[in-house]
Amino acid sequence: MTTALEHPRWKRVLLKLSGESLMGSQRAGVDMAQVAQVAEQVKVLHGSGVEVGIVVGGGNFLRGASQAELGMDRATGDYMGMLATILNALPLQDGLEKAGVPTRVMSALPVHEIAEPYIRAKAMHHLQKHRVVVFAGGTGNPFFTTDTAAALRALEIGADALLMAKNGVRGVYDRDPRKHDDAVFLEQVSHQDALVHGLKIMDATAFALLAEHDLPIHVFDMDAPDVIAKIAGGANIGTVVQAGAPALTPQEAAR
Repeated sequence: MTTALEHPRWKRVLLKLSGESLMGSQRAGVDMAQVAQVAEQVKVLHGSGVEVGIVVGGGNFLRGASQAELGMDRATGDYMGMLATILNALPLQDGLEKAGVPTRVMSALPVHEIAEPYIRAKAMHHLQKHRVVVFAGGTGNPFFTTDTAAALRALEIGADALLMAKNGVRGVYDRDPRKHDDAVFLEQVSHQDALVHGLKIMDATAFALLAEHDLPIHVFDMDAPDVIAKIAGGANIGTVVQAGAPALTPQEAAR
């Protein structure tokens, strides 16, 4: 494990973690050994002077959209999903604090006994005091994903980039690699090309918001060793979505 970065490429980042990234080898819930591994990677960024915000999903417990497909009211299911993100934020805070990283949980849903309410000015204060901020509760509204929460928080805190951690997927492909053996991996793609060709990077609402503001997105496999620190140190790992990226080839665009 790298202990520090000499020249990190960013001053402030927003890390989007799926709930599944905290499961480890378990079928559901949280594996604290996996949380510790994530915390160690975040610790490297923190120790290098990078200000870190984290948005965590709740898919290791449940997804609101899935509950709606089973007959539950969609808004009710989404509120349950927001509570699931809080269930993930607390062990993540615990793991970070045990790693020596001062951390605050801020929730878009009021849960005063265990987390601060999300207030942008307060979040900025924590970041400037070099505390990691874990944003829980999604956006606080049903019908929006944690991808959208990540996009909103990244723009609100003035992040230099959004780091999008995936599970078991190297980055962005021209089509779903789990369904197509000939899917082509893309090292770079522009926001515009991704929108035009319908590349599945994140929730469409979230991606359109980031594209409007030209915020770079780094998509990578969370299971790769020391991946967050390596990317922050300048390594070309995964896919970079940014303005000015080379256009897709005619073959890629035709798929």
